[in-house]
Amino acid sequence: MGIPTLISTSTGSGASSIDITSGIDGTYDEYMFVLIDMYITADAQEVLFNGSTDGGSNYNVTKTTTHFYASHNENDAETQFQYASWSDLAQSTSNQVLTAQQGDDADDSASGILTLYSPSNTTYVKHFMSRMQVSNYTPRSNDHFVAGYFNTTSAIDAITFVPTSETLSGTVQLYGIS
Repeated sequence: MGIPTLISTSTGSGASSIDITSGIDGTYDEYMFVLIDMYITADAQEVLFNGSTDGGSNYNVTKTTTHFYASHNENDAETQFQYASWSDLAQSTSNQVLTAQQGDDADDSASGILTLYSPSNTTYVKHFMSRMQVSNYTPRSNDHFVAGYFNTTSAIDAITFVPTSETLSGTVQLYGIS
């Protein structure tokens, strides 16, 4: 990995979304979004994301993805490693799930990294991958892995993070990787 350069910090508190609408351009070939303490105000919800090719006017870029996770129950009674086919997208403009079944207790949140590669390239599709740690509502610890690509040759110039319902609080730091 190269050297990260902080571009921006966006914070939401009781927000319907946290949008990153500037700083994603041709300056870097790799961008890293660090999600810190993402909290949703309802049990069993997800943090999702999507991309935009028009500066954030629309978040509806076609994508194909895959998702798997590992989990460990808080009382040590159960562990899992599971392919999450329910959140895969196949040529869909829907929001992509990054976490699953997040709890809404005061100490529940999700944190992790989403990496976007060559978002300004206008020849190839735009690949991404993420790893998110989440406090599940059951209670358990989940480690989510999502990867895929935006199927567009247009530049991706904005990213949104949204909850499945209710509101979202947390911080998103955008870094360029050189």
